[in-house]
Amino acid sequence: MSGGPARATGTPLDRVDGRPKVTGSATYAYEHRLEHAAYAVPVQSTIAAGRVVAVDATAALALPGVLAVLTHENAPRLQPLVPNPQAFQDAEWDVLQSDTVAYRGQVVAAVVAETLETAREAADLVTVRYEERPHDVVLRADRDDLQTPAIINAGHPTDTAEGDVEAALAAAAVTVDETYTTPAVHNNPMEPHATIAVWTDDGLTLYDSNQGPHRVRSDLATLFGLPPERVHVITPYVGGGFGSKVLARPHRSLVVMAARETGRPVKLALTRQQMFAIAGYRTPTIQHVRLGADAGGALTAISDDVVEQSSIGHEFTEQTGVPARMLYAAPNRCTTHRLARLHVPHPTYMRAPGECPGMFALESAMDELALACGLDPIELRIRNVPAADPENGRPFSSHGLVACLREGARRFGWDGRDPGPRARREGRWLVGTGVASSTYPARRAPSAAVARVDPSGVFHVEIGAVDIGTGAWTVLTQIAADALEQPVERVRVAIGDSGLPPAMAAGGSMGTASWGSAVIDACENLRARLLELDDVIPAGGLEARGEVGPNPEARQFSMHSFGAQFAEVRVDEDTGEVRVARLLGVFAGGRILNPKTARSQLLGGMTMGLSMALHEASVLDPHLGAYVNHDLASYHVAAHADVRGVEATWIDEEDSHLNPMGAKGLGEVGIVGTAAAIANAVHHATGVRVRDLPITLDKLLA
Repeated sequence: MSGGPARATGTPLDRVDGRPKVTGSATYAYEHRLEHAAYAVPVQSTIAAGRVVAVDATAALALPGVLAVLTHENAPRLQPLVPNPQAFQDAEWDVLQSDTVAYRGQVVAAVVAETLETAREAADLVTVRYEERPHDVVLRADRDDLQTPAIINAGHPTDTAEGDVEAALAAAAVTVDETYTTPAVHNNPMEPHATIAVWTDDGLTLYDSNQGPHRVRSDLATLFGLPPERVHVITPYVGGGFGSKVLARPHRSLVVMAARETGRPVKLALTRQQMFAIAGYRTPTIQHVRLGADAGGALTAISDDVVEQSSIGHEFTEQTGVPARMLYAAPNRCTTHRLARLHVPHPTYMRAPGECPGMFALESAMDELALACGLDPIELRIRNVPAADPENGRPFSSHGLVACLREGARRFGWDGRDPGPRARREGRWLVGTGVASSTYPARRAPSAAVARVDPSGVFHVEIGAVDIGTGAWTVLTQIAADALEQPVERVRVAIGDSGLPPAMAAGGSMGTASWGSAVIDACENLRARLLELDDVIPAGGLEARGEVGPNPEARQFSMHSFGAQFAEVRVDEDTGEVRVARLLGVFAGGRILNPKTARSQLLGGMTMGLSMALHEASVLDPHLGAYVNHDLASYHVAAHADVRGVEATWIDEEDSHLNPMGAKGLGEVGIVGTAAAIANAVHHATGVRVRDLPITLDKLLA
């Protein structure tokens, strides 16, 4: 066991799940074949507020092949989830439990039939009669009914205050006082939300597309009154989630009810249009940002007052103002979060929740401050980088923002940039460049793993993690190989099953940090038992368990990934068309365990940020109370033609306080700051400051 192979981590190993995915042999949730499977199709409300008076399923039940129609009158009763101050998902599971309608598109019935085609036809035949009530779906900052949530996402305090912001702003040599808005945007993973539910004498089995099988198992066990060991959630492959598959969604409760009611395996996959009401979205935000600085550009005050929306049915508050609390130093600071509870679908996590919209406002305001101070935008940021976390006073475990800004400026060719707008032209194209900072917390959550060796000398590592396309399968194989001092060819990793050791859900950019730490603990424990053996083969069947909790050093240090985003845009002076010619991201993400999958994650985040800047907006019709561009024909996302030169790289960063791998998360820091960099570049090109995303032609031509 001594003197093992060269280290696997740090190398660009190809994805271990790549071949089954590209050949089509990877089995996703809806593709599992079960005998006598039936199909469920939800019936959605056509009003935004009121109650269901009656459901007439006569015509649907008369259709050959229809097995059942579920309504609030005959659906199984669900048990309440254990009260939890962060149990945002309570109302999400609460499907068909009452006659109340809280938003348009809410599930008010479901049809189960022998075939999908029959179920769809029957769903159209179900007649629902409503008592409609006035609905309220308009988000405004001046509403008189805004609520102060008790807590915001990730456990942050709702409001913070230090010093005297008002006095500091009044005395500041230079100020910025502007409002920035971001629209609702919808998670649109390639694989829709899909589930197959099977009831047997042994309990409930789910083949499900999710970001955490143990969390799904726990909630379903509670809802349906089962011991957790009688619920089995199988999640081998997931075609994306972006956060929308972390928390509960109504379709899971629905399909489990349908399977119990019919005694058959039942399959349900949401259509793309249904996902716009049922699968979650990023809440729209209104941010009033105020910055004060002295004549040299040193910040004296930072204030970010956030208003966003949640649904009538549950409370979910993004931590939008949190970046303003820690990214830059200022002696006087204030952040607030207020919530409008509206007749809208339930918002949920979406890639870098809070930090992503929060940084658009903060980094746009910093660009405006740089212009007002007559400073280069990079120099302004560097002058205001804090020596310690301004929110809690803790030293940073590592802080790579300045290095990222300087390396990015070198690679991008920032020197010699004319700071004034409309300074560069190529024919009818106005050319501009912009910069923005990025940050995202580096955390770890409890997880467990098992490592064992079989009689052939192959090592098996098992953990209930999920690979949602991030490369987790591959990097965990590399981590295990190094911990075992074995070549990767002798390591097999099993994930995506609630029968495996419990692991945190894939989210918060802490999957690798959490799962990898547990894998190392298990593998080192196994190695300790094998040290006296000359050959691992006689030890076949030997296994060891490992587990980790939250990082205890997080109480002593502030831990974050950082990055610098650079954009070059071209804007047609006559039409307002925006083309992003170049994007460059330079990141400080700790030790990079697999350069190939790391770069893929960063490029994906940056592309998603470009889409946020120029295209994405879920359009709410106030009269219907519904998002009307609810398909990929009318909800625009960045396509290949929109993504020209995109480059992601990183600085070498060692951080011994994080985890045994020294890794920080990369899945979300790549999107943070991209939209602001593009908006800042558009202003540099045109002189037009767009504070309301997305940046569309009309906003530039006006």
